[in-house]
Amino acid sequence: MKRLAPLAVVAALATSQPACYGSYSAFNKVHKWNANATGSKVANSAIHFGLWILPLYELCILGDWLIFNNVEFLTGNAVFK
Repeated sequence: MKRLAPLAVVAALATSQPACYGSYSAFNKVHKWNANATGSKVANSAIHFGLWILPLYELCILGDWLIFNNVEFLTGNAVFK
């Protein structure tokens, strides 16, 4: 039974995704904001590094993958425009 649990989780995740790539709009919004956050490339790079450490980028990717891309696929409209 312990061997089947990870397989069941993977199967549940695989079947819950409607096989869409999506636009990853939440991640792209944060990334575009970061590109114009300051006038300095060095400061923007430091902010970019900090946002990876603070897991904002990771949470955006996870949210896009699990929620926002699926909503976009089902409704045809991006959640973040």
